[in-house]
Amino acid sequence: MTTATAPAVTDERVIRTNPFIAMLRRPEVGAAVAALAIFLYFSLSTQAFLTPAGVSTWLYSSSLFGIMAVAVAMLMIGGEFDLSAGAMTGTTALIVGVITTQWGVNIWLSLVISLAIALLVGAGNAFIVMKTGLPSFIVTLATFFILQGINLAVTKLITGTVAIQGMGAVPGFDQVKVIFGSSFPFLGMNVKVSVVWWIAFTALASWILLRTRAGNWIFAVGGQMTSARQVGVPVMKTKTGLFMTTAGAGWLVGMLQLFDVSTVQATTGIGQEFIYIICAVVGGCLLTGGYGSAIGAAIGALIYGMTLQGIVFAQWDNNWLKAFLGGMLLLAVLVNLYVRRQAGVRS
Repeated sequence: MTTATAPAVTDERVIRTNPFIAMLRRPEVGAAVAALAIFLYFSLSTQAFLTPAGVSTWLYSSSLFGIMAVAVAMLMIGGEFDLSAGAMTGTTALIVGVITTQWGVNIWLSLVISLAIALLVGAGNAFIVMKTGLPSFIVTLATFFILQGINLAVTKLITGTVAIQGMGAVPGFDQVKVIFGSSFPFLGMNVKVSVVWWIAFTALASWILLRTRAGNWIFAVGGQMTSARQVGVPVMKTKTGLFMTTAGAGWLVGMLQLFDVSTVQATTGIGQEFIYIICAVVGGCLLTGGYGSAIGAAIGALIYGMTLQGIVFAQWDNNWLKAFLGGMLLLAVLVNLYVRRQAGVRS
């Protein structure tokens, strides 16, 4: 007499995934491949691209966009947008410039005041979004226009112009410049300190997202906010921290620009908020939240920095940059959609 044996049931949680497939599901892989292709293209097509001066130039450009792109990526993973990020870089630099050159405030104190105002604006954005339920796109768009108007009107009212100059004569400027505006030799290049800030900020953001409880909260509130709240995730605290991080990053980039060139325009940063979002999306972030990578956003900024300078080195019409950005954004969205479906990530 034979006894029928029930077929073994395999738990899908212990099924081994092909390492290559697992790698392809990483959010930053597509951006890394694109970055390599762009690097090879401009390296082979232009002589200036790989010179020490050339590399220093596109690394510096990438670093400024990269710091903001990483912060914006974290916010997007948390399910929100900040369209005031670009204007914030100019606002914080203008605050330091005005109160030091016009009112004689100590330069170190001016840095603290500027940072405090930036963080307050970020917290205000979060408060309005969470308490009213309005889309962050609308709330921060309003903040963008408010900051833009204040930057232009107040700067002109106080100084009579729309630019702040004479920062180099402010007491203590040289000491602060070491932190935010200096450079150092490396492999024959003159590397700006902003590149170090970029790498450090990307590493910190990656550690937070992948190795801390706060990182789990960020992915949770971006993926399913209602479910996250039901299991005890502090949604208000998490989203407030993300908006304040974006504002703080805007302050950092504002300082890096101000103490590098010793001047700031009232229009500084205007229009760059969409570039930060594009860099984040190219780096693997989903517009629906809950998925993305800080490293991917940094690579997305590297792509933009290399393209921005590569087009100049190749002596192309600079208008092609906009066409490239549009095509890159569309392609990134399609690739991310495919990756999300393959990885089983819910929108």
